[in-house]
Amino acid sequence: MSNLIQPGTVKRSLSAHAAIGLIAGALLYIVSLTGTIAVFYQELQRVEQPEAPEMQSIAPDAVQRGVAAVLASEAGKPATTHLYVHLPEPELPRTTITTDTQALHLAQDGSIAGSEEIGWSDFLVKLHYTLNLPALVGITIVGILGVMMLALAVSGVVAHPRIFRDAFRLRARNGNGTGLADWHNRLSVWTLPFSVAIALTGALIGLASIAAYAIATTDYDGDVEAVYGPIFGEEGKADPRPAPVANVAAALSHMASAYPDVRVTYAILHDPLTRGQHVQIVGEHERRLIFGEYYAFDAKGNFHHVAGLSDGELGQQAAASTYQLHFGTFGGLGVKLAYLLFGAALTAICATGIYIWLGKRRRRGIDEPRIRGAWHGLVIGTPVALAATFAARLLIGNDFPFAIAFWSVTLIAVIVGAMSKKREPGRAMAARQ
Repeated sequence: MSNLIQPGTVKRSLSAHAAIGLIAGALLYIVSLTGTIAVFYQELQRVEQPEAPEMQSIAPDAVQRGVAAVLASEAGKPATTHLYVHLPEPELPRTTITTDTQALHLAQDGSIAGSEEIGWSDFLVKLHYTLNLPALVGITIVGILGVMMLALAVSGVVAHPRIFRDAFRLRARNGNGTGLADWHNRLSVWTLPFSVAIALTGALIGLASIAAYAIATTDYDGDVEAVYGPIFGEEGKADPRPAPVANVAAALSHMASAYPDVRVTYAILHDPLTRGQHVQIVGEHERRLIFGEYYAFDAKGNFHHVAGLSDGELGQQAAASTYQLHFGTFGGLGVKLAYLLFGAALTAICATGIYIWLGKRRRRGIDEPRIRGAWHGLVIGTPVALAATFAARLLIGNDFPFAIAFWSVTLIAVIVGAMSKKREPGRAMAARQ
């Protein structure tokens, strides 16, 4: 059977295998790098739009005026299904209202202060979450990459039984890549708990979305919100008949009096200006990993119930804890700096892993200088592309095509890196001897 396979076919298959490995490694590298930077998503928003009004708190009545003003500004547009009020918090002391079509900052008195312009920050997060692909496709791929990263972390430990014993031992460089391999292995050991936590939560966040869509398709007539309802709270029965603006201020006032220890981060108005509208308040709990608890109110601001993310079923609490654990937003600046350090190490592990893999192939006589050059171009080109798009945001504006520019610059860097490397005559033959 093997005689029927032509040598050229084998060679092309090996090249395809190497290309697939390179693509997977490239996506892992991009996701790791962007995730490391995205830890500072809130701080980046303040850098990107420094003139936006900031405040330590805002009165419930001012929020109510802001909600009414934003809804009035959407007259004549398609009705928004959800309205989100981001309330001031230490990392991002701004009040911003987001609907299906726009995002607007509020002043201290609740008046509209202007549009939110954080195009680069949002581009960065979308790149990390979905690789700028359609949402379901992208987040599924990123979820699979999380599974791959988890498998690589575990298999790497199993494949190197002395990895913990030699955790602080670096061998001298001998030209065979041992120095690079040692740094790769040591960084893997030092960051193992972090890598496992990031990979596991990333896989859960990514694959949970595709699971929810699958369940919704088979059991809920495509209603994804019905799948998430038992975990994050039910949407309630829709009633499209018109109604006045819901009393968001009453809900916020109730939270201040009944739950003074809860830091309110969001007010969410579902199906605004309809009789089916209702309010959800999201509140953070101190010394908890959950991103927040949902407090449900009716349109008049009467309290109904809590969703149970803080004290409900263990599955609910676990699901609500993945986001902060993944992005490092649970312990202030100190935790974010730790995530920056560990994330940079994880990014370096992804980069050096491919170099080690290519080096091993080269020593076996499979010399692929163009692939090695392409990888070198990606490792350098990706941060350059991110820096270039950020500079474009500051110099050109919020409407710059960040995703197109990023992928164009990265692709050019990969092509230039590949074209700059040529096979050295006799190198492959010497490696075989």
